[in-house]
Amino acid sequence: MEKGIAVTGMGIISSIGKNLEENYISLISGKNGLSFSEILETKHTHLPVGEIKISNLELLDSLKLNSSKPITRASLLGIVAVKEAILNADLHETQLGTCGFISGTSVGGIDATEKYYKNFQDGDYTEFIKAQHPGFTSKQIANYFEIKGQVSTISTACSSAANSIMLGARLIRSGKLKRVIVGGTDCLTKFTLNGFNSLMILSEKPNKAFDEDRNGLNLGEGAAYLVLEADDVLGAKQVLGRVSGYGNANDAFHQTASSPEGEGAYMAMNKALRTAKLNPRDIDFIHAHGTATRNNDLSESVAMNRVFKDSLPDFSSTKGFTGHTLAAAGGLQAVLNLLMLKNQQIYPTLNFQNKMEESGLIPITDLKHKRLSHILSNSFGFGGNCTSLIFSSNEK
Repeated sequence: MEKGIAVTGMGIISSIGKNLEENYISLISGKNGLSFSEILETKHTHLPVGEIKISNLELLDSLKLNSSKPITRASLLGIVAVKEAILNADLHETQLGTCGFISGTSVGGIDATEKYYKNFQDGDYTEFIKAQHPGFTSKQIANYFEIKGQVSTISTACSSAANSIMLGARLIRSGKLKRVIVGGTDCLTKFTLNGFNSLMILSEKPNKAFDEDRNGLNLGEGAAYLVLEADDVLGAKQVLGRVSGYGNANDAFHQTASSPEGEGAYMAMNKALRTAKLNPRDIDFIHAHGTATRNNDLSESVAMNRVFKDSLPDFSSTKGFTGHTLAAAGGLQAVLNLLMLKNQQIYPTLNFQNKMEESGLIPITDLKHKRLSHILSNSFGFGGNCTSLIFSSNEK
């Protein structure tokens, strides 16, 4: 196998915790973060969401930021997660100056645009209108930490954070960067809640990934980032794991649906295995995209069976804990993958009861202790953009 790119730090905020420790406690205790909207102003208060119960003002205060300056919720959540990742990696200010930053987001600062666009001509709201551009969020996060290296934004729907991790790994592998912070952030907005509701794929109950009776997803919000470093700058630093494989593909089947054959997912998983120089039998666990929609779970099941045939490893979806955090989902999964490698545990699929008739697949439904060396992590986005990553332990 390929040695892979070293992960030296990670940070996360989600509806199940505002840091690594709180998220871990929720995961091992089976505590989900689904509730009803309190911070997001919406008429759809009957729809469960993975909302972080911290207001923007509270986030501003904790980060010592001036509330008079325009900043979006996605940026605030991103700053919280990046801050923990930097501390976790023990990065210094001088190292941040040359560090790269690649962030995935889908909604960017549209929460601010939604709030101010009706009054745009009545006041100085220009910055908040510009906040809708995804790059605005990345720039705010990078400016907070005074990151002077390459700053990029990836917006490929629900595969955004996974693609940012892939790009960061490729930049280090090619020698373009020595250090890069990668991941993603998204917050709940009226745009996404109304949009997914119009597609009729939101559930009024907690989601049931890979269940025969699944009837839709629950949206969530959150941010998660990793610090990737080249081996020649590691020194004696602890390595949390490695990004050993990655693959991206697009099946170009439909704007919002996955192909029945799971073509994009199939190609992405195979590419990740080839990049890592691993065989399907080397994978110990699959962290599935698992949104709990009728289309996605069946398509992903077909793709997994195509890749692994009769040797499908344990798999589960953790969106029952956090909801689907859209562009941030691949980042959240990445942090959870590293926690699983560290603790040799698999986190369960919540709410599963009945296997799908078409596939017969049964995910892990209870916390499981298992020897883990390689985890395959899937993130599939609208437009058919499919990305698979492989996270490996740092054992020689």
